[in-house]
Parts: sequence; C-alpha cells; structure tokens
Amino acid sequence: MSELDTTDRRILLLLDQDARMPTAMIAAELGLARGTVQARLDKLKGAGALRLHSSRVTPAALGRPVGASVQVELDQHQIGAAVAALADIPEVLECFAPAGSTDLLLRVVARDPDDLYRVSEEIRLCPGITRTSTSLFLREVIPYRVTGLLAHAQGERARGSGAGGRA
Repeated sequence: MSELDTTDRRILLLLDQDARMPTAMIAAELGLARGTVQARLDKLKGAGALRLHSSRVTPAALGRPVGASVQVELDQHQIGAAVAALADIPEVLECFAPAGSTDLLLRVVARDPDDLYRVSEEIRLCPGITRTSTSLFLREVIPYRVTGLLAHAQGERARGSGAGGRA
C-alpha cells in the first residue's frame, strides 16, 4: 500500500478508538462525505491495512487464557508443508518468519499448561518441523496497539506539510 495520507490516518485513529464506529459517524466526525469515507475504508481493507474483526476477540474469552511463543526449527525443503499444517492448528494465532536462527516464530494459546503441552506436541509433529522451544507468557504488559504509531505519523505529517510535504 502506498503511504497513508492525513485523511486515512484520521479515519484509522477513529477506528482505533472504536472499531465498530459506523461509516456515517466517521464521516460526520471528520466533516467528510459518507461515500468518501466508505471509499477510503474499502481502499484500506483492500490494501491489507485493517486487521480482521476477529482480532478483537481475546483468546481468554474463548477459554484459552494461556499464551506462549514457540520457536520452530524446520527442514527448509518442507517449509510449505509445515506452514500449511500449522495453519490447521486453531491455537496457532500468528506465525512469523524472523531473521536469525529461528525459522518460524509462533504465538499460540491454550486452556492451561497441560493443554499448552498438547498444542506444543501438535506443532512438533507437523511435517518438516525438527525442533521447537516454547516460552510461556506470564502476563501481557503492553497490549497490541497502533494508536501511538498513528498519532506519531499525524505529527510527522503536520511538521512535514509546512516544509512542502504532502498532507
């Protein structure tokens, strides 16, 4: 996606405050036409700038209060099969391909420590996975957020617009 402009960021800031805010209310709040806001939202969704609504549901609300990260080492020739198998495990919430010695980094959830063991074993038995290492999350200290990034970007754009930058 190309860089977000001021209007996109203003829309996203409102959605960050209330993800269920109706399009008409966003339009009224920002002084824009409803059609303009809807077109912007469609563009943002199409570009992958918005997460799915299901990401608002906490795993704890679904009976999975235990969180962990799982580092995965795998046979590089079987990465496709490994990722496909991991995608079939509902407790695997996210999978990243980081730089460094870890091939994949997963964020997983479970009912309790015994269930985490089951999830870890299910992961370990996926095709191509040669080794795993699990770290239990004791507490969420800073929850997922983008408000600071959006506000910072607004401030950068405001400072840049005085020096010939786009708004």
